[in-house]
Amino acid sequence: MKNSMLMKSGLPLIILLVAFIAAAVMIKSRKPPEQVPVEIPAFLVNAKEVSAEPVNFIVKSQGNVVPRNKTALSAQVSGQVISLSDVFIAGGTFKKGDVLATLEQDDYRTDLKLAEAELAQAQAALQEEIARGKVAEQEWRSVSSVAPPELGLRKPQLAKEQANVKAAEAKLERAKRNLARTQITAPYNGIVVERNIDLGQFVAMGSVLGTIYSTDTAEVRLPITDSDLMFINIAGQSNDGAPVSLAASVGGVKTTWEGTLVRSEGILDTGSRVVYAIVEVKDPYNLKSSHKAPLRFGQFVEAEITSRQNEQLVVLPRSILRLDNTVLTVNDNREIEIKSVEVARTTAKEVFVRSGIAEGSLVVTSAVPNPYTGMKVRLPGDEPVLADTAEADTSDSTDAVQSERSEGDN
Repeated sequence: MKNSMLMKSGLPLIILLVAFIAAAVMIKSRKPPEQVPVEIPAFLVNAKEVSAEPVNFIVKSQGNVVPRNKTALSAQVSGQVISLSDVFIAGGTFKKGDVLATLEQDDYRTDLKLAEAELAQAQAALQEEIARGKVAEQEWRSVSSVAPPELGLRKPQLAKEQANVKAAEAKLERAKRNLARTQITAPYNGIVVERNIDLGQFVAMGSVLGTIYSTDTAEVRLPITDSDLMFINIAGQSNDGAPVSLAASVGGVKTTWEGTLVRSEGILDTGSRVVYAIVEVKDPYNLKSSHKAPLRFGQFVEAEITSRQNEQLVVLPRSILRLDNTVLTVNDNREIEIKSVEVARTTAKEVFVRSGIAEGSLVVTSAVPNPYTGMKVRLPGDEPVLADTAEADTSDSTDAVQSERSEGDN
């Protein structure tokens, strides 16, 4: 009975002891796991070889088309409107010298005849006075050998009649001008914007008859930033103005016109900090078939100004330039080098580098997190190269395995 109870109480202890001994033997006889070094290749980047190339900058702007000449026609004489030209209507086009309107001329013809009659009378009086002077001189010499006085020769009377002739000639000239002014003529080739008179209407001197625009030349006023102004040629600053391409949508179709940058207004706007440049377009209404379509006044256009100043620059994508005006390059040892560059101009998509990058350098075009000078990198197609951190990790792992083996032997 007692042996049975001893067996029941001692059996678990024996089992535990045997298990502990077996575990100790297994631990003692285990082999360390095979250590395989972790290979972390150098960071893979994309890079391209760069070289300088001739660059013509394009400056973009926009503005509205306006006429070069805008005139409010006024009457220089008064009178009733007796006729109107068929082209003197809103939208009508005319040529220089065309008669747009005619005022009543009867009174001005009468004034012309009166002026002609007064001139004839003055000329007759002058001839009569000349004859009297000759008679007076002959009579004086017949009675006296002394030089005759001015009054005796009637010279003051002669000067008076000469002045009367000049006054009559001036009145005749004025009468002719007033008669000519009854016809309202076009001062240039143009288009009628507005007409303010009609047949039978009486107009006073100085009344505005209508508004006209010239169609020989149109202008576009373009705002140019001060930084962009150095890249364009303006007539007067160079031999010829820069060519300008204008574009707009006409009837749903994109249309282009060619113009020339002729001048700038020369004043920097204090509010917007821009200088306004003026572009000229010849024959905007296509009256001489100069363009594919007419360029109408009031049209909003987008402009591209091409610079004629060629400069050797390195052109890179805008994303490559860092905030501190540096770019990442790769040297022959496949290490990162951070280069400071001089930027000539930047756009939304491109950056133009004037200096700081040698010809044939490899510029990194992909994103590199936390780059630093001397950082190991590799390019597509290169043999995998362990980065510095990978080599350190490998040596640390080897040391750890050797340490574990030493502890196990002890």
